[in-house]
Amino acid sequence: MKIAVLGTGGGARAHIAKLAELGHEVHVGTRDPEATLARTEPDMMGTEPFKAFLAEHPGITLHTFGDAAAASDGLVINGIDGHSAVTALTAIADQLAGKTLIDYAVPYIYNPDVEHPWPTPWGTMPKLDPCDVDSLGERIQRALPRTKVVKSFVTQEQATVVNPKAVGNGDHTMFVAGEDADARQQAIDLLKSYGWADVLDLGPLVCARGMEMYAHMHSAIGFALGFGTHFGIKVVR
Repeated sequence: MKIAVLGTGGGARAHIAKLAELGHEVHVGTRDPEATLARTEPDMMGTEPFKAFLAEHPGITLHTFGDAAAASDGLVINGIDGHSAVTALTAIADQLAGKTLIDYAVPYIYNPDVEHPWPTPWGTMPKLDPCDVDSLGERIQRALPRTKVVKSFVTQEQATVVNPKAVGNGDHTMFVAGEDADARQQAIDLLKSYGWADVLDLGPLVCARGMEMYAHMHSAIGFALGFGTHFGIKVVR
């Protein structure tokens, strides 16, 4: 299958490598391919330049966001940062029309000016915007009415999304939400190919609000366990 991954950060790379391992033809999208390939220093998270990643993964093709989406034959994974996602995706609405877009972005506003900041190892905890009465997933769907948006992957580190057995031998839960049942099933099928045995279909895209707001709880658990510790969550029923 021809699958597009939009983004070149650490999370996107986890999906790119796993999809290629599974035999898919992977098309990667970035804002400016030349600029991406020209970088020689690690990013703010310490991730190696994407050119080095490409050298280690032959067969991966780098495009603009629009060209990567156009190359997909039906499935696109959004790894664009939450603050920029709606603008970037709206610009390629035609290339995304009729396709399933799995979105795992968190709508973080970094370095927020808040009355009661939450200190973290890297500074103040980012603020979620939107929150409570809307979600990034819903905003993307409103901006892309011809695209079938599914919110998933967002409650877990992406390295664990593509390798669930790295935690508890895979005995934890992943969630999907979206307005189109067939699109949700596409996401579930992809998760099963990654190795997930417990996928809970939450139904309509409004449930993306809960998934996105869980990001703060995910951080709190991570701080308690030790920064960098991989863990999962399980719905016991």
